[in-house]
Amino acid sequence: MTTAIDPSTTLVCHQCGTLNRTPRGRPLSAGKCGRCAASLSTPHPVEIDGAKLARLQARDTGAFIVDVWAPWCGPCRMMAPAYDEAAGKFADRVRLFKLNSDENQPAAASLGIRGVPTLIAYHDGRQVAHQSGAQTGPGLNRWIEAALSTA
Repeated sequence: MTTAIDPSTTLVCHQCGTLNRTPRGRPLSAGKCGRCAASLSTPHPVEIDGAKLARLQARDTGAFIVDVWAPWCGPCRMMAPAYDEAAGKFADRVRLFKLNSDENQPAAASLGIRGVPTLIAYHDGRQVAHQSGAQTGPGLNRWIEAALSTA
């Protein structure tokens, strides 16, 4: 008996939450949500809440990174420009999200967050990398590349 390999990825639309099936390896910027027509790419980090995070964790098989941050956190504010720049640089390969830990305390607690900022990378529905502390510029880009390579 042979097992068929599904060459597609399921992506959760960050606008409306609809599940979208796309060919594996296709640039994210080439895809649009079948329901709301929003780009499946995130050229800038997208703010999500606990419910969207739970849907991503449960149903999304693409690559995405969550920055768990807080508005009062100096290192979080210091890392924000580099995270925004990385979203543009990696827009065709990985989606970048931000989760405000103050506004989404149950979600942050479910992730085991003990300090902010914390970066968590997911691929194929599982966590593949975790990094606490601010990352900037080349260090952030290296961390993202390493997270993608383990995926």
